[in-house]
Amino acid sequence: MTVYKVPQRELLFILNNLVNYQQHCTMPGFEDASADMVEAILPEAAKFFEQVVAPSNWPANTQPAYLEDGEVITSPALDGVYQQMVEAGWCSLSGARQYGGAGFPAIIDALVQEMLQSANMGFSLLPILTRGVIYALNRYGSDQQKDTYLANLISGVWSGTMNLTEPQAGSDLSAVNTKAVPQDDHYLISGQKIYITWGEHQQVDNIIHLVLARLPDAPEGSQGISLFLVPKYLINADGSLGQRNDVRALGVEHKLGIHSSPTCTMAFGDNGGAVGYLVGPENQGLMCMFSMMNHARLAVGHQGVAIGERAYQQALAYASQRVQGSVQGVEGRTPIINHADVKRMLMQMRALTEAGRAMSLYTIAAEDRASHHQDIKIREQNTQLVEIMTPLVKGWCTEMAMETTSLGVQVHGGMGFIEETGAAQHMRDARILPIYEGTNGIQALDFIGRKCLRDDAQGLRSLLSQIMQTVDSQISQSQQIKPLVASLQQAIDQCQSALNHVLENNQKASFVAYPFMMLFGNSFAYWQLLILAIAAQQQLDSGIEDNFLLQKIATAQFYSSQILPRNQAYLEAIIADTSFMDNLTMDLC
Repeated sequence: MTVYKVPQRELLFILNNLVNYQQHCTMPGFEDASADMVEAILPEAAKFFEQVVAPSNWPANTQPAYLEDGEVITSPALDGVYQQMVEAGWCSLSGARQYGGAGFPAIIDALVQEMLQSANMGFSLLPILTRGVIYALNRYGSDQQKDTYLANLISGVWSGTMNLTEPQAGSDLSAVNTKAVPQDDHYLISGQKIYITWGEHQQVDNIIHLVLARLPDAPEGSQGISLFLVPKYLINADGSLGQRNDVRALGVEHKLGIHSSPTCTMAFGDNGGAVGYLVGPENQGLMCMFSMMNHARLAVGHQGVAIGERAYQQALAYASQRVQGSVQGVEGRTPIINHADVKRMLMQMRALTEAGRAMSLYTIAAEDRASHHQDIKIREQNTQLVEIMTPLVKGWCTEMAMETTSLGVQVHGGMGFIEETGAAQHMRDARILPIYEGTNGIQALDFIGRKCLRDDAQGLRSLLSQIMQTVDSQISQSQQIKPLVASLQQAIDQCQSALNHVLENNQKASFVAYPFMMLFGNSFAYWQLLILAIAAQQQLDSGIEDNFLLQKIATAQFYSSQILPRNQAYLEAIIADTSFMDNLTMDLC
């Protein structure tokens, strides 16, 4: 088991060469988040998450949360850690200044959140869910709700949860049965919710639940669901905490991974009804919740990057120390990092992680522009960009997290299968990522349906044209970069072929949604990786000698030769005859 070190150089390189942060921070509202300020803050954040949070990862994994006398007891390894994070201000970095936040861009908050997620992924879910509640209240909450709840949520003194699904519903939220009965100025909520991340715990003074429920006269199906705010403790008129609300945890799930995160079954209204308050319009709860979920999906995608980074660091350290066998040109027995196949696996882990990070941060920077840019046309363009990229970030990055953490176990050999090395924990923790906030099958359907077929792929075609500008701008590039640009050209041609086929045969779209998503994710992630390699080569050409810059180019070269060839298989799966799948259900039974 190894320590965690924040890849600060990598994060700053992306800020400077992909995000163009010097320009980014000039948008209205980001005046206090200059490049100099960020360069001063990131090392302090790195120190905190390396020294305070990361050491809790393994003990919290071995001492998971449990239910005792109706209360959720979290791992003793986390005692005081969250409070230190709140006091240091890391929870409030991107919060609105009018509610006590620092007002930093989402891209900077994402860098800090990656540090937290790599340091302890299960623990990181606590502030991630709170951010989702903040996002939903900012968009749909009343002024009174914002004034009552946002300051304490942004500071981290209170936490938040999403209460969506129920035992009979799963991903089909139209089957939700939880009830909401009007009474005076509030509603009485009754029902059960499952899989509620950090649904009950003692780390904060209050927990603010956002709950999907049905009004008595609501229509059936997805059109009859409303969103309600249900606090663990009611709030007095002066803002102090009042009596305990009628909401409690019935159980804590025993899970494959993320053991430090209590995943609860929650009961609302067992003793008459939990007091709740309507958020947004009646019967429009799914619209409100999906704005929150889409925000969370980007966070989940970046979790895939973060756990991949932690697994890579662990595997790299082990391979550098584990002596076994011999290699031609190396005297005596050698660390396994010198073996060709171990090099391949480590390079694959690095390439997938760095490509995912670049694609994720590119999208989060677009989210900043969509909300803060002065030009309304640019805001609209970036809003569309974020909508297109969200299922790719969530879907592709979390699939790659599974591959990366599995390779991490393989690098360790037999020791990777032994819990005490820590490699297996990363793989187990990563396994939830393709499932929650909408399974990756749902992400694929969203991408091929809402982000492609709905507007006849106009938004997707626009993005492909933007990528071609990168190709066209590099015609006279150096010999090191030209083959990489040619690979991007081929990848975009494959995407275009797949897109044309789907538009001509959209009746089979659901059968090919997954390879369609993976093809575009593979290609778009490489685009971002190539932009970084071009920036590195330009610095090398200017006379700078830096091994880090050489690594950026080598990573893109590896991705081009070892990862991009998967595109052809994805394309063949898309254009293949899938008529045999019509009767596959009978075959499976």
